[in-house]
Amino acid sequence: MAENENSYKSILKGTSILGSVQVFQILVNLIRGKFVAMFLGPEGMGIASLFNSSANTISRFASMGLNLSFVKEVASRRDEPDKLAHTIRIAKLLAILTAILGALATLLLATPLSIWTFGSPDYAWQYALMAVAIFFMVAGYGECSILQGLHKVKLISITSLAGALSGLLCGVPLYYFFGARGIVPAMIILSVTSYVCYRIGLIKGVPKRKVRLNWKEHMPVAKKMLSTGIILLSSSLINTCCTYLINIFVRVYGDLADVGLFNAANSITMQYVGVVFSAMALDYFPRLTAVAEDMTRMRSVIDRQLELVAIVATPLSLLLVATAPIVIRILLTSQFLPVTPLMRWLGISILLKAIAYPLGYIAFAKDNRRLFFLLEGVVCNILYLGLSLLFYRFFGLMGLGYAAVLENGLCIILYLAVNYRTYGYLPNRAAWREIAVGVATGAVGFTATLLPISSTISYLLIGTICLFSSLRAFRQIRHRI
Repeated sequence: MAENENSYKSILKGTSILGSVQVFQILVNLIRGKFVAMFLGPEGMGIASLFNSSANTISRFASMGLNLSFVKEVASRRDEPDKLAHTIRIAKLLAILTAILGALATLLLATPLSIWTFGSPDYAWQYALMAVAIFFMVAGYGECSILQGLHKVKLISITSLAGALSGLLCGVPLYYFFGARGIVPAMIILSVTSYVCYRIGLIKGVPKRKVRLNWKEHMPVAKKMLSTGIILLSSSLINTCCTYLINIFVRVYGDLADVGLFNAANSITMQYVGVVFSAMALDYFPRLTAVAEDMTRMRSVIDRQLELVAIVATPLSLLLVATAPIVIRILLTSQFLPVTPLMRWLGISILLKAIAYPLGYIAFAKDNRRLFFLLEGVVCNILYLGLSLLFYRFFGLMGLGYAAVLENGLCIILYLAVNYRTYGYLPNRAAWREIAVGVATGAVGFTATLLPISSTISYLLIGTICLFSSLRAFRQIRHRI
């Protein structure tokens, strides 16, 4: 890999290109959330959140980590037409098989899922219907992963937008006419339209080529696909399960309205920075893996990524803190304004999360899968779950914000300590400087919202800090490229 491929300019370019793929779908999801808030209210949004979190958990189990494997295996064979055709054929078949398994599991466990999630069997028929959505979700993820492996960025963005828009236009009337009973049918429509669009995109993006599948010959490829993604899947799956358990805990010790308020704030916060995190996952990890055998070059990749993440994430975090009430009014309704303080705490937590993100990938890039799983999959997720349950029990909704900030801060310390002990890595002076400036600026801006002063002065103060941070970020980025 050429050194200039890890230049500041290259990193920014890769992040912006891959990030643009996510923007359109995020906007449509936010609009859908607005309609859910309008037509269903906090309680209905809580029901929708529980259905979505359980669907995400089931689909992750069903996918068996294959989506990540598809991306890797397809990308590695792009220059070998025959091997690529066989790999895509195997990937499609595995995607369909796992989709069938996921749908059958949902159908058979409909009643237990209703009891576990809602404490009642009344929602069993909706979980039975959800089996259709699970099938198309898992199959659609497989099609999209193949497109990612082929690096069809433009095609992915078009198909993602088309599927999301179709699902929105068809799903919103169901919320309006049927209320909470329209949630699962809307999920089905969204999953079907997304799958169809990805399928059409794959047909257009991959030249037709007849392939005879010989399982004896291609079983090693299928096994490799499974083994490659299993570690990353396990980590992600534990995180999804933790979120699911937090939702249930909030419902048991609070109510459905609290579930709706928490998920509304969390959803907006994560979608707000989802572009940055998604781009890092697709751009940073491959670059890091490519230089994993050369610790000197690896340090350079990590340091530059940390610098740019701190520079970019700071004004983004402050902007969310400053505009939280406006964002809530625009994307939700005035009923959700009580969640403003929680959203501000979550806004600060994403700054810490962004800094932790590049550090968390080091162990996996070095092929130390056991260490990666222990840190990312077990310790950090259990920390997130434990702190969330404890702080919610004592502080209510605000406690979930406190937990997010503390958990991400502790994970940064943990990653730094483990990476230094294992690989001798610590950020260089430039990276430390940007991290320190970012955290300090974020803390000062957030503190401005807590001061016992008029709201006008508070907005002026945090607005000034946000403007300063944005101008500094622009100047620092311009200087580096």
